[in-house]
Amino acid sequence: MLYVREDSAGITKNMVREVNLKEFRKDFKSKANPKTAQALQRFFKTRKGEYGYGDIFYGIKVPETRKTAKDYQNLSFSDVQQLLKSKIHEERLAVLLILIYKFEKGDIKEKQKIFNLYLKNTKYINNWDLVDLSAPRIIGKYLSDKPKSVLYKLAKSKNLWEKRIAIISTYWFIKNNQLGDTFKISAILLNDKHDLIHKAVGWMLREAGKKSIIEEEIFLKKYYKKMPRTMLRYAIEKFPEKKRRMYLFGNI
Repeated sequence: MLYVREDSAGITKNMVREVNLKEFRKDFKSKANPKTAQALQRFFKTRKGEYGYGDIFYGIKVPETRKTAKDYQNLSFSDVQQLLKSKIHEERLAVLLILIYKFEKGDIKEKQKIFNLYLKNTKYINNWDLVDLSAPRIIGKYLSDKPKSVLYKLAKSKNLWEKRIAIISTYWFIKNNQLGDTFKISAILLNDKHDLIHKAVGWMLREAGKKSIIEEEIFLKKYYKKMPRTMLRYAIEKFPEKKRRMYLFGNI
């Protein structure tokens, strides 16, 4: 949010209005929609025994969340840390968007601070939309020119969301024609039992294939018989029908 003032020389300047957590929460909650919240509770599997158990929704749609995050992107770092631990799903989504804005504008020190904060709070980045929105643009982008060992550690975690962070972070690498880590982490996750990991790995393999179908097929020919069907179907979704059937029915 900007306001305008004149300095002592009469020069007009744009100034960033200060914002705080209390103001953010009051503004954000005013946008709540109980009917939408009920639908989102079902969509994101929040019942007991489901992957999103216990998550609470206001019922705020993503475009509105993005707008609010942009308006409050200058929240202090301490407010951001507190907001990341919110019980409200959309508040955590908003703060991840704020962290992305801060990351994109920050210097090297600020980027490292955000990267470290993210990794220390993965238990709050605990649904697929939160991971998919933020992991490539924070973790992937930060590691693009650095060692990737942390991703391999996450890929071997017992936590569903840390494993998804590991593979989805490589989306940033894929966009920049760095495909090796996607294939290596996909191999680590081949035997994972969760459908959300199958979908994530298949999706990243498909995206890698858009950059190099040859490299994707080298991977698939080695592993397609071992891959969960959902993972395979996602990976070959853009293949010609004849080739898709060959992979699905083991005729490669």
